[in-house]
Amino acid sequence: MKRRDFLKVLGQGTAMLALPACAAELSGKKPNKVRPNILFCISDDQSWLHAGAYGDKVVKTPNFDRIAREGVLFTHAFSAATSCTASRSAILTGQQIWRLEEGGLLMGALPRKFPVYTDLLEAAGYHVGYVHKGWSPGNYEVSGWDHNPAGAYKYSERRIDPPASGIGKTDYAGCFEDFLKDRQQGQPFCFWYGCKEPHRTYEKGSGLRSGKKLEDVVVPKSLPDVPEIRSDMLDYYLEIEWFDEHLGRMIKLLEDVGELDNTLVVVTSDNGMPFPRAKANLYDLGVRMPLAVRWARRAAGGRVVDDFVSLTDLAPTFLEAAGLAVPPQMTGRSLIDILSSDKSGRVDPRRDRVFTANERTTWCRPNGAGYPGRAIRTHRWLYIRNYEPDRWPAGDPDIDAEPEGVYGDINAGPAKTYMIEHKDDPKVAPLFELGFGKRPAEELYDVAKDQWQIHSLADDAAYSKVKTELRSQLEQYQRDTKDPRIEGKSPWDYYPYYYGGSVKQAARPGP
Repeated sequence: MKRRDFLKVLGQGTAMLALPACAAELSGKKPNKVRPNILFCISDDQSWLHAGAYGDKVVKTPNFDRIAREGVLFTHAFSAATSCTASRSAILTGQQIWRLEEGGLLMGALPRKFPVYTDLLEAAGYHVGYVHKGWSPGNYEVSGWDHNPAGAYKYSERRIDPPASGIGKTDYAGCFEDFLKDRQQGQPFCFWYGCKEPHRTYEKGSGLRSGKKLEDVVVPKSLPDVPEIRSDMLDYYLEIEWFDEHLGRMIKLLEDVGELDNTLVVVTSDNGMPFPRAKANLYDLGVRMPLAVRWARRAAGGRVVDDFVSLTDLAPTFLEAAGLAVPPQMTGRSLIDILSSDKSGRVDPRRDRVFTANERTTWCRPNGAGYPGRAIRTHRWLYIRNYEPDRWPAGDPDIDAEPEGVYGDINAGPAKTYMIEHKDDPKVAPLFELGFGKRPAEELYDVAKDQWQIHSLADDAAYSKVKTELRSQLEQYQRDTKDPRIEGKSPWDYYPYYYGGSVKQAARPGP
């Protein structure tokens, strides 16, 4: 079916229940005389700490900082998942990953039956497009899509010389300019700025050559504090700055055409930094995200909000901002009430927790098995449930998983190499065990006292009541949102894994 034909029948089927309501609202009286534009900006593999607005003195992010200063800075925003594809599926659908079948996996496929905000906005008259990394990596065609779920039209023609060889040559801001030129006069737009950076690989030493200093880096306590890792983090910072530079150019383009104040600008990332015990993990370094939102027409600026928000909240936010009904399948909750408030700190008392998840990421265990987990995070506590504690959480040490090597759920790079090569050193060994070793079925951290979530209290009798309460809250949410894990089911074990031109799939056990 052609895309335009599909949009004409978008209201058919249970997955598109919201569209008739949307169409009715848009064909009659509209809540907003001028519908807002939406500029969604997502970096690739950036933990929340690494932006100037959060206090980092080394990485330079003046444009993220401007959005935070003129809008709302969220201190407790979390991705729904620990890796790219699943996180992006959750953002587009506004649903937890366990509700999305193979859409909850890295290198998976997003079933066409799940409504995405981009299609709903296009059906309502928005000009919709994206640049570079939209929903990815995986195979969307096998699920019936004739376009990337991030947008019908990809803009990728512009090229620019980057400051380091690890950085792609896509001129993201130039592509955004082309996108703006293609829309009809007065047409609202929705653009997905999908930056590749700071995803590995990095040009080794590029951060140092840019003038940054090793001694200025704040190394997370879960990593060895050595020059090799400090330098690796500087390379990571340089790529964050590339993302921020293009963000600034996009803001300037909107200012030049007088559209900035009517544009809902959202800047975030998909999951945490590509270092051990960060990306592909349910600790804060893996799922706690930078998030700044500017919408001058509706959101009072200069505010810092401590409420817990999930990136699943973005899809319903975009739809509500456009005056559209939110599909009942979406588990995310619109942020419009927070954006419309003039309060800082804790605004909505109901937003006192968030839920995150992990399923299979790379094919780095026998038969492609994943390391499934669920977590609940509050202002004081992090509780993690690991469903397969006998498996290696970072991937098997004797499986060479393309392209990451052994311990394949950790991206290849200097930090990983250093820790493997020095795993027997007395100062590195405990951190190697934290990042690469096996973990118990339950973990519990007092994040108020243990920022880096290093000392689990799950086996301490003094905290048994806290652990029981958090486990109960997590399990109740899983039941409410129909997580197969709560019923002992694991359908993700048998979904295909699409990498490059190949497909892998574990065989289901016989009767």
